[in-house]
Amino acid sequence: MGVSRTVVREAVAALRAEGLVLTRQGSGAYVSRDANRATFRIADGSRGAPSSIGDVVSIVELRLAVEVEAAALAAVRATSSELRRIEAALAAIDKAIASGSAAIAEDFAFHRAIAEATRNPHYANFLDFLGRHVIPRQTIRAAQGSRSDQLSYLKRIQRDHARIAEAIRSRNGGEARKAMRAHLTKSMDHYRKLAVSMTG
Repeated sequence: MGVSRTVVREAVAALRAEGLVLTRQGSGAYVSRDANRATFRIADGSRGAPSSIGDVVSIVELRLAVEVEAAALAAVRATSSELRRIEAALAAIDKAIASGSAAIAEDFAFHRAIAEATRNPHYANFLDFLGRHVIPRQTIRAAQGSRSDQLSYLKRIQRDHARIAEAIRSRNGGEARKAMRAHLTKSMDHYRKLAVSMTG
């Protein structure tokens, strides 16, 4: 179909979050027997409208409660191969930014690699459930400003990512927790400022 594995992975994750498919590691994805069962979901605003910045801030608050601890656990538990996946995801973001991309799929892959490195499958499942909500800039791109503003923002968050990865690589759970908290808090502050500028 001419799409990357990342795109397919995100699509399967979205279907799984909807309760439409089940995935089994090493086996594949299967249509759920209970596909009509209602699942908890985060709506895209009222009547299918795009998420508001307020919705984005609420989701980042939720991520703070989960991903800060995930980073600390990853620092303690990550295997060598999981550390390599985190480093590869970090490098992929650099490459995407250099090519002029918004690095949305790559950013998601970085956070998911950290979740996988916790060795607790529920962290990765939680990110899969959030899906596209994990990376706010894809839901409210119109509010991002000029291309130069976007590039500056991407470089700032990539510096945050590098600090998180370094703390995990160094097996420093406290520093990993601190770096992830700083990263997500800055993201939340960024979108709060955008909300003010759009209403002011």
